[in-house]
Amino acid sequence: MTEISQTTAATTTSAAKTTTSPTTASALSSDFETFLKMLTAQMKNQDPLNPIESTDYAVQLATFSSVEQQVQTNTLISALSEQLGVIGMSQTASWVGKEVKSEAPAYFDGNPVSLSVTPDSSADASYLLVRNSEGTEVQRVEIDPKETDITWSGMDKDGYPFSNGRYSFAIESHSNGSFLSSSAALTYSEVTEARRDGGDITLILNGGGEISADDVLSLREAR
Repeated sequence: MTEISQTTAATTTSAAKTTTSPTTASALSSDFETFLKMLTAQMKNQDPLNPIESTDYAVQLATFSSVEQQVQTNTLISALSEQLGVIGMSQTASWVGKEVKSEAPAYFDGNPVSLSVTPDSSADASYLLVRNSEGTEVQRVEIDPKETDITWSGMDKDGYPFSNGRYSFAIESHSNGSFLSSSAALTYSEVTEARRDGGDITLILNGGGEISADDVLSLREAR
């Protein structure tokens, strides 16, 4: 792993049950009893000269049965979704204290920042661009275009550390003096908290940054 500093710069919950809930079962039972009462009343008050066909009763029963099954299915799906959410939260909680790799800005507290970079394969020169929390470029450092893992020391050209705060990083690739491409440098940040926001899981990073668990590209032990 190469350490980068300005001296090398070219320029400056419990699981949900999967059975139908008592409330839902009671509601279905009540609805079915009401349906039977209505069906009985319909039979008693039908026109004897024009009685309802038995097939019509069968259709009504089949329709009610279909609706009943659909309600039960929806309840089971909802319960399963909640259970999977609890399982996901339980697993993600184990990430606390570990480092995750993502495109999120990293918090600099005086310690070097680990980065994962992918310069253009045809580049003969690459530069690490460092921006502060306001998006202002504060440093541009030349790196080996063949490197994939580097460390930003957080030092300026005079050897003094930058202020504590969140910094984002990008890689510029050049060939024969011409610009090729720019890509985000991935950062490693320690997870301090895992929080569930509705159906999503949010990770709180060292320094207060937040990312979705879906944005995590890899996980490793804190260094």
